[in-house]
Formats: sequence, structure tokens, C-alpha cells
Amino acid sequence: MKNHKVTWGIIGVGDVCEVKSAPAMNLVENSELIAVMRRRGALAKDYAQRHNIAKWYDDADELINDPDVNAIYIATPPAFHAEYTKRVASAGKAVYVEKPMARTYEECLEMIEACKNANVPLYVAYYRRSLPHFLKIKELIDQQAIGDIRMVNIQLIQACNPDIVSRQEHNWRVDPKIAGGGYFYDLASHQLDFLDYVLGPIETANGHATNQMGLYNAEDIVTASFRFESGVLGVGSWCFTSSEVSKNERTTIIGSKGQISYQSFGKAEVILETTKEERQIFTFDLPRHIQQPHIQSVVEAILGRGKCPSDGESASRTNLIMESIIGDLKKK
Repeated sequence: MKNHKVTWGIIGVGDVCEVKSAPAMNLVENSELIAVMRRRGALAKDYAQRHNIAKWYDDADELINDPDVNAIYIATPPAFHAEYTKRVASAGKAVYVEKPMARTYEECLEMIEACKNANVPLYVAYYRRSLPHFLKIKELIDQQAIGDIRMVNIQLIQACNPDIVSRQEHNWRVDPKIAGGGYFYDLASHQLDFLDYVLGPIETANGHATNQMGLYNAEDIVTASFRFESGVLGVGSWCFTSSEVSKNERTTIIGSKGQISYQSFGKAEVILETTKEERQIFTFDLPRHIQQPHIQSVVEAILGRGKCPSDGESASRTNLIMESIIGDLKKK
């Protein structure tokens, strides 16, 4: 699709499309959002009217087959990603899908195969790969600012909020049948995917996962160890039922000459500490529409003018690693 315009349709205009993603499609050069879909037509119409979108549908196939749409953003919960991706690919249109890529690694492989057979591109919304503070981390590592990388430590400890998680019927993020897992799948996927980007693929992973509090069916505490193909080792701990005093969110990349630490979901800052220099803190301003830099990379890739850093192959690896960590719990 060289030297043309990307005209977007969206399947599932929910909360993520209000600010984070969809509005950016009209801000990126050679990109325009022209159609949206939601199963409840009244909500699709409301979204279209509020955001000045020309068309709205309550049937996904009508949007997929709209001749004016040449790329489709699948912004539904993960349970629907594989099926919609297959339909979009069959229609010969580019696919941009929310994260995690699917509920299972097997579904990811089906999506990759469908897009390969249809000769259409498949991109995934792991947008941290395109944000400035995460790119700074990659730059520091590539420049060997902390020497040879030795290990990684991920910690994400959050207090339980019963007002959110106890209403399972209204919270698909903690329903494994819809999300693939719980908050680990929702949040750790971003962390693990970014480490894949800066340190290379993880070759082996294992862990322990359980549900201690019983508020929902998914895991609420996870510990893991993993090894990158490069030989770098990693550990992680995720708990979603702590007290307020225990809350913490930090990833630390440790090297032979220092370390880099950062938050994946908090401040847009990177802390560099080395043996020879004073502690440095790099701070960044983020775009109002947080996916805008990533969507720009998707548009440039579709138009043959650049490359998106997150595709089906890379995103599927994150699903595989999460499955390896969760282990037998996911099978129950």
C-alpha cells in the first residue's frame, strides 16, 4: 500500500479508544479513522458522533467489508482477537490488534498463519516499544551505559481493590475465558514484551501462580524466573492483593557497570546509576494519546515507509512466556 492513505476501521470502540488510541489515528499523517463498530449499535453511534467519525456499525463483518476501510484496529477483549483477525485477513486488510495478542499462544499462531496466508501485515499494540522513555532505556543498553547485562528484576505489587475486582461479571480482565488470565496477563504482558524488545527473546521461563484471595478465577499472585537467549537471567514477582504499604512497581536492569530502573505504568522517567558517574534521572513528556507514536509506526509500516517494532511474531513470544510462567494454573 505504498504512497496511499491508511483509512481505519475499529472493532470494539470501548474505553481504550476514548483517549489512548483511536483519536491518534486522525493526528498521524496519511491516516484517518472513518468507521467504528460495536455490538451495541447505540454505543457505536454515540462514539461516532462524539468523535466526528463518518460511519458506524453494529456488525463486524459490515465494517470489515467496507470498501473504504483498508486497515482495522481490533480493540476488543482478547477472547475475540483470533476470530476477528482471521476475518480481517480474509478481507485482505492490515490488522492492528490490542494486547495481549490473544488468550493463548496457540491462538497467536493461528493469527500469524491467517495473516501470512492472506499476505497482510499484523501489528500489536505493545506501544511501550515506541514511547520516548522506553526508547531511552533501549538507547542506554545499546550504548552499554551499564556494561554487559547480567540480570533483570521485575516487581509489581498492588493493593486489592474489591470495588473493582469483586464484580467479575463486569470485569473481563480477571476472567480467564475472556482475557486468558488476570491482571498478570493485562499488565505483565507489557513488561515482558518490552524486555523482549531491549534484551532479545526469552528462551525459557517457569514460575508459580495461584489465587490466594478468591475474588475471581484468575491468578492473583505470580512469581517467575526466566532466561534470555543472550544468557541474561531474570526474576519477577506480581501480587495484586497486597496492603497499601507494600505497593511497589519497578523494573531494574542490572549490568556489569551499573543499573537502569524504571516504572512501566508510572512516571515517565529513567534512572541510570553507574560506578563512575552520579545518579542520573531522565524525564520525558508523554503524548496525550499514549499510542500515537506506535500508531504512527504502524501507519508508516503499512505504507511501506518504515517499520513497526511490534508485530505478531514478537507479541506471540510474550504469550508463550506468560503461559510458561502460569503453568498448570491456566489449564484448570
